[in-house]
Amino acid sequence: MSPVHSTMALDSPIRRRRVSPTPESLFPECPDDLSPKQVAGNLAPVAGQRGTISDRTTPDCPPASPAKQRTPDRSHSPVRNFAADPSDRARARLVGIARLAAASPPAETRRKSAERPEYFVLPVKSILNRCDSERVPFEWTINPYRGCEFACKYCYARYTHEYMELDGGEFEKKIYVKKDAGPLLAWDVAHKYSYARAASGGTHAEHIAIGTATDPYQPAEREHGVTRACLEELAKREGLSVSIITKSDQIVRDIDVLQRIGERSNLAIDITITTLRTRLARMLEPRAPRPDLRLAAVKQLSEAGLAVGVSASPLIPGITDREGDLEAVAAAGKQAGAQWFFSGVLFLMPSSAKQFFPFLESKFPRLVQQYEKWFGRNVYAPEDYRKKVAERVARIRQTYGFRSGPRFENKHAMGCTQMSLEWDAAAAAKEMERTADTRGYS
Repeated sequence: MSPVHSTMALDSPIRRRRVSPTPESLFPECPDDLSPKQVAGNLAPVAGQRGTISDRTTPDCPPASPAKQRTPDRSHSPVRNFAADPSDRARARLVGIARLAAASPPAETRRKSAERPEYFVLPVKSILNRCDSERVPFEWTINPYRGCEFACKYCYARYTHEYMELDGGEFEKKIYVKKDAGPLLAWDVAHKYSYARAASGGTHAEHIAIGTATDPYQPAEREHGVTRACLEELAKREGLSVSIITKSDQIVRDIDVLQRIGERSNLAIDITITTLRTRLARMLEPRAPRPDLRLAAVKQLSEAGLAVGVSASPLIPGITDREGDLEAVAAAGKQAGAQWFFSGVLFLMPSSAKQFFPFLESKFPRLVQQYEKWFGRNVYAPEDYRKKVAERVARIRQTYGFRSGPRFENKHAMGCTQMSLEWDAAAAAKEMERTADTRGYS
């Protein structure tokens, strides 16, 4: 039996130079191997059809707003919460999740590729993690893995590896598989979850977001099945409020259990599609499934009667924001059966910027100066740019008849009645953008 599913329950900031003012316009230089309209009208078959926190500082919860961020004091802190250099890490007194990670044994894998990541079994004590921030629309997160093999260049979640005293660049190289997910989640929901959300006056259940800091359907899921184990537990309950976000068409494997959850609880599925251009997607998201495969997954989920929408986040200035590109993603999503659509602008936390700027210098050198101007002293793009994007997204929704988020029906929850609710996914993305330290959703 796999050690992951035993029967036991249980700062190196990037250096940026000052630059002189440059025009506000950006000059995209994106590969155009295939027209967005061609992709929108040609969905590929879905592959693999065989049968994302305990306190406010948890890595599963978006970090505090930039105004609250402080540079850690390396000289006086007895316990380091920043990523250390290897020489420093060897002498560090590891505690908490860093100690668990350092002692985690290798996880079994059938993969033989030399490029595969290292897998480890992480013996966590909880799967349902609390997120107390009032600026995000969920109280709980489930992240079945730590790290993500998709290796998205812009990924904001790289900071989570720093909690384990690992560099953010190892986010896609060292994947930690959470052990005993099913039994742990059963206990968590029974003892920690509330069907009377305080923010709603007790009329709605607390919301569980799956995949806030890792993709729950990355390649590791094929072997270790942690996400499936979690979903099987949620399917036993009634009256929950759950959302899942992924870039992977592998989610169609779990349509059966997703339907069971959807029959008894509120379930929303978001498929992230940042661009329809295959070559560009491969550059930005090296190991994620192609955009057409994700669209095909949207179609199959919709046809299965599941509530599904499209996230075009992050919108990357000068790269994925060309006129017509965002609109093409929306049109393709609508054709595939998506019910809602949203997009938020890229933001760059230090751990993300450390990876993103070298990529930018290599692939889009003409954009470096503009990015240094915009992100040199701020994790966010200028407010006027973000406002224009928000207005553009609003026009897209109106054009294609999208909602801003899922419309939840009344569901009976054990001991309480679930009221009608429409979750504003756009507002959710905006709040995550404000509270983390990079583009959060995607």
